[in-house]
Amino acid sequence: MIVLFTDFGMHDPYVGQVKARLAEYAPSQLVIDLLHEVPDFNPHAGAHLLAAFATVFQPGSVFLAVVDPGVGTARSAVVVMAGGRWFVGPDNGLLSIVAARHADTRLWRITWQPETMSATFHGRDLFARVAADIARGEFPAYSVDPIDKLEVEFDSGDLPRVIYIDHYGNAWTGLRGVARDAHVSASGRRFKHSDSFGFVGKGEGFWFVNSVGLLELAVNRGSAAAVYGLKVGDPVQVQRLN
Repeated sequence: MIVLFTDFGMHDPYVGQVKARLAEYAPSQLVIDLLHEVPDFNPHAGAHLLAAFATVFQPGSVFLAVVDPGVGTARSAVVVMAGGRWFVGPDNGLLSIVAARHADTRLWRITWQPETMSATFHGRDLFARVAADIARGEFPAYSVDPIDKLEVEFDSGDLPRVIYIDHYGNAWTGLRGVARDAHVSASGRRFKHSDSFGFVGKGEGFWFVNSVGLLELAVNRGSAAAVYGLKVGDPVQVQRLN
């Protein structure tokens, strides 16, 4: 299984081109579109989202992760094995959270380049080829060198900020393991806790722990982003009572 995680969006041709390359080199592999709306040019937010999502996929899954504002520069390309899953992408911090949160992590720098490679589309020309090899069970030892650490490493602790706004206007944060009695505030507003949407009134704001374990701010049948002016990068305050 190859899992796609990018900031490419679904209105442009980029995802289709990546899938065409995967179909060429790993035709028997199931390809899953996990998320193509990672906040643009934001590997920090992407790193926390990727780490949260990865745990719900079976071991052996191969993640093709591309949020790469430094594409074409001297930034490295890497393969990460963590939690029994594979991750292929740029060494810009995007893979660093998932790497730091697992004891079995192994790292490689990709040294191979195809004969023809666009300076602006390594997701198609480089990462997709390597991900396809791994998914076929053919680890590309000819094209990678083991390394001890990534060049860019974000703090692997929780991130008390909004990291994603979904199409409902719900604001995902980089916070895990928040107890029900915690006091949660953002944008000058205190949010009460609810287990789910149906336990609060229509138009009422609240916080909950979402399906991948992250604290999320929401409005029942409304948009928390619109109501409270929330955007990616906004701070979220949590006072833990125990």
